[in-house]
Amino acid sequence: MKIDVNGASVHLATGGKEFDATKPTVVFLHGSGMDHRAFALQTRWFAFNGFSVLAPSFPGHSLSHGAACESIEDSAAWLNDLLLALKVEQAHIIGHSQGFLTALEFGRHYPEKLRSLAGIGTADAIPVNPALIETASSNPTQAAEMMLQWGFGEQTHMGHSPTPGMQPIAIGRQIMRANPLAADLRSCAAYQNGAQASEQIQCPTAMLLAGQDKMTPIKAGKAAAARLKARVIEFNNFGHMLPIEAPKQVLAALKEFIVAIEKEHD
Repeated sequence: MKIDVNGASVHLATGGKEFDATKPTVVFLHGSGMDHRAFALQTRWFAFNGFSVLAPSFPGHSLSHGAACESIEDSAAWLNDLLLALKVEQAHIIGHSQGFLTALEFGRHYPEKLRSLAGIGTADAIPVNPALIETASSNPTQAAEMMLQWGFGEQTHMGHSPTPGMQPIAIGRQIMRANPLAADLRSCAAYQNGAQASEQIQCPTAMLLAGQDKMTPIKAGKAAAARLKARVIEFNNFGHMLPIEAPKQVLAALKEFIVAIEKEHD
């Protein structure tokens, strides 16, 4: 699905179903250098089980046009423009890594639009080593390779794949090497509003955290969860790239969290 937002074409995955704003909406926001494909399994389940799904590729990423957002604040404003264009009044928002920072900042400004908030492999602050940002600026392929080596747990590095015939590290490499990784990393490093946003959020919250996460260590995720008063679900045998490294486990946790909220509203 494509839609024009602020004069640029945006590509959105809808889980294989036509988007319908009258259904409960679930929004999936990808992390640095990634795109909508990070949530292939999760989007499909929700789309075929009573929800409408939006998994955008942020501006400048993969099939989405326009310049990459220069800050988390800009990406949150862009997300609001996207939802306004689609007439979505409220949504369950799920963010992986940088996508969660965007969701937090969105919730800080538009709390009435959050039905729930879930973070995956993340925290409310994501410091980035300046050397990695410099590498991403001069050699994006090398920076992507570095992040992929850090981003997966031991099982994946040993060749384990949740999908026979598909290797998660290779999938990540294909996506990240062509996307504006340096801009994404600069946005993460500069964002300072996360703790304040976490303390302000009032909707149901959950944090899906990885025990082998070398990029946003689980300690930082748990500190953010405490500020959010969020339910914490731990995946001890996986790394930062949870949505594609442990897609079934992530889906199971999100299903339980979001379906329970919808039942309360029935």
